[in-house]
Amino acid sequence: MEFHPSKIPISKTFDVKDEKQATEAAHEMVMIGFEKEDKGFKVLMSKENEKIAKRIGYTVTTTVTYALRKTKQERDVRYWTFHEDKDNYAIVFVSSKVLEKLDFSW
Repeated sequence: MEFHPSKIPISKTFDVKDEKQATEAAHEMVMIGFEKEDKGFKVLMSKENEKIAKRIGYTVTTTVTYALRKTKQERDVRYWTFHEDKDNYAIVFVSSKVLEKLDFSW
């Protein structure tokens, strides 16, 4: 079976419109935890403004890493950015241990 991040089961999807929401979503993901369930998280960003989408992506990824380090959690989280549909980009975050449990290989 060919791997694609859209096949990863999702615990919660965040529809993010700006950098403030991106930071809040990242902190919520860390509070929920990446290894509590065998699922990942998805962040949707509008394709309407590519510059804002890039800033949202950067903010989410760096804030997740920062918040994991600050809370002394394992930072072994994988993520992929892809075209979700004609209107949105998506970033899927999942713990590498969860990815292993789900038996995804690439």
